[in-house]
Amino acid sequence: MSFNLLTTYAIDVAEPYVIWGTVTIAGALVLTGLILLLVDCVFIKNGIFKKYVKIAFYAFFVYALVMAVSVLVMEIVKHYDPAYLEDKWVSKDIVPYMFIPAVITLSIMLFSFAGLFIVNIKRPEAKKLYSIIAGTVCVISLIITLVLIAVFFAKNIVGDGYYTDESAGFSSWALYILSAVLIIGSIAAALLLGKKDKKGFDTHCIAIAGICTALSFALSYVKLFEMPQGGSVTLASMFPVMLFSYIYGPKKGLIVGSIYGMLQAVQDPYIIHPAQFLLDYPVAFAMLGFAGVFGKVQNLDRLPQVKFTLGAVLAGSLRYLSHLISGVFAFGAYAGGSNVWLYSLAYNSYVFIDVAILLVIGVIVLSSKGVNNEINKLNFKNENKLEN
Repeated sequence: MSFNLLTTYAIDVAEPYVIWGTVTIAGALVLTGLILLLVDCVFIKNGIFKKYVKIAFYAFFVYALVMAVSVLVMEIVKHYDPAYLEDKWVSKDIVPYMFIPAVITLSIMLFSFAGLFIVNIKRPEAKKLYSIIAGTVCVISLIITLVLIAVFFAKNIVGDGYYTDESAGFSSWALYILSAVLIIGSIAAALLLGKKDKKGFDTHCIAIAGICTALSFALSYVKLFEMPQGGSVTLASMFPVMLFSYIYGPKKGLIVGSIYGMLQAVQDPYIIHPAQFLLDYPVAFAMLGFAGVFGKVQNLDRLPQVKFTLGAVLAGSLRYLSHLISGVFAFGAYAGGSNVWLYSLAYNSYVFIDVAILLVIGVIVLSSKGVNNEINKLNFKNENKLEN
């Protein structure tokens, strides 16, 4: 289906309503919760607030999931419409070489998680074998996707006199080497920091991972402002994935973050190189897993806000580093002759605005005794499973 550029895309019409509708619903839920908390504490004292929190949480999750899927479909219709691609000087090859492989890879990842969920319930003894097979298939699919992106890069960008011009500072080798260093380093760090966590994804963990990913994805559409060459400041879209990492640790957080990064790549792609794709999407968002680094520090158990804040700042800084490297070695053409390092440092600083917003929300959420009690219950269940 193709739209004339003189015709407004559905997403352009719907986006303001989605943004303000989501903010209004979230605000109404929070306000209602505060009123019920006051009533529960002063008058009724029968646990009505706790019941409300559960109902409100699942209701908002269903809403967020429906909105995320609907808006994603509208985004895809717009970004991959032939007329839109032509207007943005993007080759139509992007569909078979980048969009379709990315969607297939993401689908394989999501179905693998769904399969793991079912195996955990029906055949828990086969979970290890299934995980090896599913993990191998996901890795192969990702490699094929990167190869096809490399072919697209060679056909449409190499020698175009802009991105790959020597004065632009474009460096394929630097992108490949530094992306490999970040991938290997982050995996090694996550394994080292999470060495005590030998339990894989159980059914409850997978359910929480799905909810947090869906919420992050939905919130990523609530954009406060967008950057010209990709990136945006959102309404704390990183918070749900970071909260998952805070609860379950960096190993699991790294995996969930990378899946969220793939969703971001499909939602609003800005890809000119396979290594740049890794740095700006799966690797950058995988770094959100490091929000869980301080989650198990017992000396700070009485200060969960501090534990989350330290982890969130670390995770946000590592995401910033990934975008910074991509900006220096892939997008130097946009620096306009100025120092590419300074350009990338300044351009990608929007990440810290995102971090600041989610820190405010994180501190408020983790100041609630009820929330911390629920987190402690999840941690207690997980530790019991590890001992058994």
